[in-house]
Amino acid sequence: MYLFRLALASLANRRFTALLTAFAIALSVCLLLAVERVRTEARASFASTISGTDLIVGARSGSVNLLLYSVFRIGNATNNIRWDSFEHYAKDPRVKWAIPISLGDSHRGYRVMGTNADYFSHYQYGRQQHLQLSQGRPFASDPFEVVLGAEVAQALHYKLGDSLVLAHGIATISLVKHDDKPFTVVGILQRTGTPVDRTLHISLAGMEAIHVDWHNGVPARGAGRISAEQARTMDLQPSAITAFMLGLNSKIATFSVQREINEFRGEPLLAILPGVALQELWGMMGIAEQALFVVSVFVVLTGLIGMLTAILTSLNERRREMAILRSVGARPWHIAGLLVVEALALALGGIVVGLGLLYGGIALAQDAVQASYGLYLPLDWPSVHEWTLLAIILGAALLMGSVPAWRAYRQSLADGLSIHL
Repeated sequence: MYLFRLALASLANRRFTALLTAFAIALSVCLLLAVERVRTEARASFASTISGTDLIVGARSGSVNLLLYSVFRIGNATNNIRWDSFEHYAKDPRVKWAIPISLGDSHRGYRVMGTNADYFSHYQYGRQQHLQLSQGRPFASDPFEVVLGAEVAQALHYKLGDSLVLAHGIATISLVKHDDKPFTVVGILQRTGTPVDRTLHISLAGMEAIHVDWHNGVPARGAGRISAEQARTMDLQPSAITAFMLGLNSKIATFSVQREINEFRGEPLLAILPGVALQELWGMMGIAEQALFVVSVFVVLTGLIGMLTAILTSLNERRREMAILRSVGARPWHIAGLLVVEALALALGGIVVGLGLLYGGIALAQDAVQASYGLYLPLDWPSVHEWTLLAIILGAALLMGSVPAWRAYRQSLADGLSIHL
């Protein structure tokens, strides 16, 4: 205990250098833990981009490709699926709800998705969170109504009642637009931090209406064109959709329903478990995640090396101090132990301040980060993995503190009392 008190007194005598060293360690510890917490929560958030959905069904292709276009709105389906195939499983007694998805159009670089009212009731993200409207209402009976994701509304400065025109295809700049059938903004969703924010949602009837006078991918000309008013009076039941999502009454039935869909004789279908596909996709991006962690580890190492440099630099200035301690009865191992305790005290102080900075930053930025990125950073106690990282930092500080300790141990009383020019 006396060594600890002596170490604190010695650090207090060099308080400016000690505080700078401890603060450098604190910043590096804060960065390491912040990166680790963001990595952990980003993985959890990525895995919960869609939640509460048991199966996603589309045309037979790859599981990652189906996940990308149905959930992340990236890429295109290899083929559409028939409407009667969707109805077949939507009416299955094991199915609690079914959400159809129709893709293919865009608006100024943002994807348009056709669906039905069940989407707003059953689609979930994050920790079983339902979609909420910040303004307006969902689309209703009029096929030419659109509900915007939060990012679309903010980036394009849309508000309720505004009119917009959809474009055919998913290119940022499209030469073919459905300008004869404009849509009216009736709702804006709250920000979710998921691809929902970057999506324009219309009804399946609306998706059919803008293509009702198209043939073989080409719009009709002249008398063959059908106006918006004429389209409203027509039967707008789709003949095909891109994919659909299923929620089952029992989780136990998930694998049997999946196997049945994958063996469906009506047409080649693929059913995937969203969680499994998300983990597969995350594994493909794991290199960037590990690189971020390695960078933060090197930042901590830099902070500890700075501590080692500060202690080593002070050794020459403290030779007379060490000699005086030896002259009053301190043994060489006392001197070595003093420097080791100083290193541990600096590291421990840096860890405590780093934790304070981390939790202070989370408390201040928690709501903003969740609103902007959909990333929830909890104010929880450090996890076992984080405690392990902190223990490793203390161990590294002990190891680095042993270097100047060994040098001090070898210094003799005569060397400390001699005059060096």
